Amino acid sequence: MPRILVFYYSRTGRTEKMANAVAEGAKTGGNIEVALEYHIPAEDLGTFDAIIVGAPTYHHEMPFGIKQLFEDAAEKAVNLRGKPGAAFGSYGWSGEAPKLVLEIMKNKFEMQVTEPPLLVRDEPNQVNLKACQNLGKRISEILIREA
Repeated sequence: MPRILVFYYSRTGRTEKMANAVAEGAKTGGNIEVALEYHIPAEDLGTFDAIIVGAPTYHHEMPFGIKQLFEDAAEKAVNLRGKPGAAFGSYGWSGEAPKLVLEIMKNKFEMQVTEPPLLVRDEPNQVNLKACQNLGKRISEILIREA
């Protein structure tokens, strides 16, 4: 059974709400196992068939924990080449973090990313959460097609 990781960081709870909606949507796309994680060892990234990262923007940057996860994965030579990936996140001012995540996924790990990232300013509303569900479903449908 294909496995999707929805990995996120959230300080205010906004990106966490988005992550829950992404995971919910991923479960509707077919016979998929979905893991919703706040912490995960870098070496475990390679055990998933697709990775969706929720990264809020703080001071024009991605959260340190997400940056550290990618650095650890690169150091440990975790192979993510060709795997589907996507990013989402909330922001209050500028929204760079999900874009930075996609760049790392695409350029450093050679993942097949869904662009653009899903960005939500401030608190996600019902329309935003539906978009999150659709993102999760889209990634699960990609996995089902490739299986």
